[in-house]
Amino acid sequence: MGRRHYHYEVEDGERTTTRVQLEMPPQALARLQKLKDRTEAASYAEVIRNALRVFEALVEEHEKGSEFSLKRANGETVGYKIFV
Repeated sequence: MGRRHYHYEVEDGERTTTRVQLEMPPQALARLQKLKDRTEAASYAEVIRNALRVFEALVEEHEKGSEFSLKRANGETVGYKIFV
């Protein structure tokens, strides 16, 4: 996924934001759109902010030595390799 960043400060009330423009292949954009629809997010930015929060939490746990597992609907627990 190629990235081109255009940074400029925008005053939004008391908050300052930075605009970032991403270039991505059609498949990645389709995945982003699907997640937006499935989560009923208001924007692509909301999907990306939520994904960053989850990913940050996973990285922090991984750095502490945590292992990840999933409990499936049938009750089965399986290991889940996020960081290989």
